Amino acid sequence: YLLELLMLRQDVRPGLPMVRRVKEAIHKEEKQKEANEKNRQKSIKEEEKERRDLVLKSALGNENKGFALLQKMGYKSGQALGKSGEGIVEPIPLNIKTGLSGLGHEEFKKRKAEEKLENYRQKLHMKKQANEQAADQFRIRFKNKQEERKMEGDLRKSQRACQQLDMQKDIDVPKETWYWLTPEEEDKEDDEDKEEECTSSDLTVSEKLHILTAYLREEHFYCIWCGTTYEDSEDLSSNCPGDSAADHD
Repeated sequence: YLLELLMLRQDVRPGLPMVRRVKEAIHKEEKQKEANEKNRQKSIKEEEKERRDLVLKSALGNENKGFALLQKMGYKSGQALGKSGEGIVEPIPLNIKTGLSGLGHEEFKKRKAEEKLENYRQKLHMKKQANEQAADQFRIRFKNKQEERKMEGDLRKSQRACQQLDMQKDIDVPKETWYWLTPEEEDKEDDEDKEEECTSSDLTVSEKLHILTAYLREEHFYCIWCGTTYEDSEDLSSNCPGDSAADHD
């Protein structure tokens, strides 16, 4: 009966014994670390540092010769130095070097770090400038390409108008071959990859457009930009703003 009672009182929740063993192991390990830390012997450097810190934190007493001389001259503990009391109150702190590096090594490391940071900033600045320059060049190329395509469209429009106006005057052959659109060029008008300006002559699209515009104005009194045929040259010069797209904007 007693054995059954003891078994009933025992906590038999699953995993509980394992949790207790883990907690006991952790607690035992922490105690062992504390004991090791207490029993560990301090090194000579650690002991020297503790003694030095203790001395530096302690105020000067009457046994110090320098302090005794100051007291003879009227100095009191906690009083600022100087005749008018404008000097320092606490002694100048000591900056004790404990490492094995030579004098000036810390300044050298600091200077090197600053140079490295400055070089990094310069690289970032140069990269930013390069990216901005590349973006500007892309915008210029894109703008030039758009202007070139618009100019090609204006040239085709001028060629088509020239052909119609010439035929109205019973002109069967254009003054220059490229003044009119050929049937092949009409079929390829919507092809963006064509280079028709290189097939007919060595003139550029801009030069062709300028020449053909002048021909239409002089021969037919027609302005491609206005889309109007004027009565004569006087009417054209009086009512047409100019001979380019920029003049009509």
